[in-house]
Amino acid sequence: MKKLGYLRVSTADQKPDRQIDGLRFVCDELFVEYASAANTKRPVYEEVIARLNPGDGLVVWDLDRAFRSVVDALIEVEKLKERGIHLEIVNLNIDTNTPGGMLIYTVVSALAEFERRMLSSRTKEGMAAAKARGKHVGRPPKLSTAQLDDAIARIGSGTPVNKVAAAFDMAPWSLTRAIKREQ
Repeated sequence: MKKLGYLRVSTADQKPDRQIDGLRFVCDELFVEYASAANTKRPVYEEVIARLNPGDGLVVWDLDRAFRSVVDALIEVEKLKERGIHLEIVNLNIDTNTPGGMLIYTVVSALAEFERRMLSSRTKEGMAAAKARGKHVGRPPKLSTAQLDDAIARIGSGTPVNKVAAAFDMAPWSLTRAIKREQ
């Protein structure tokens, strides 16, 4: 029986260190994926699942590192159970190999989704409140007003958009979008 650890972080800037530290002593191998939970394509996850055989275990540190929603979590665990594979969530000490573990897993899945939805709701409320107060929400503009005026003038004098964008170290579509926002 082997235990394969699946770790996921949303961006390459994030570090999986916490997950690695939690899983390295309980897993035979660790697999790290750099992908948002919203991604429908997760090649590393698919590779791990394909390598598991009856009696093996899929091990994750947190529930939200592997699944996007309650429905996703329950469907995936059922698929694993049909193949004779169990899921372990280390930081919650849950093993779906037992009836009690499966019950706790189901409840925790629902709570995790509730938490994600509440966080999303609070974030949207905060952004709306900031916008209502005239605050800029999101990344800071790549170009200052003077730089944007310069770019518009260059394009107006016949310089191709891609050349102007390169001069400001940005993608042409970003420059075009900035100009449209300005107008």
